[in-house]
Amino acid sequence: MAIFKGAGVAIVTPMNEDGSVNYEKFGELIEFQIANGTDAIIVCGTTGESSTLTHEEHLDTIDGSAAEGDDEIAPEVDVDDEPEEE
Repeated sequence: MAIFKGAGVAIVTPMNEDGSVNYEKFGELIEFQIANGTDAIIVCGTTGESSTLTHEEHLDTIDGSAAEGDDEIAPEVDVDDEPEEE
C-alpha cells in the first residue's frame, strides 16, 4: 500500500552562512511546494545534507516540515544516514 499518491519532492535543507539550518527559508520552500500541488516532501538527506545535520537539526527540520504541511501534505523522512556528532 502506498503512503501517498501523486508527486513527491526531495527538498533541500537551506543553510545559513554559519552552517546552521535556515528554518525561515525552509518554511518558505515547504509553503511553495504546497501552493503548487506537491503531494509529499522528502526531508533530511535525499539531497545529501543528512550527514551534516546534528540530531537536533534533524528533529527540528522534521517537526518544521510537519508543522508547515499541517495535514495538507505528507512529510517523508530519509533515515539512511547517521547525523553529525554533536
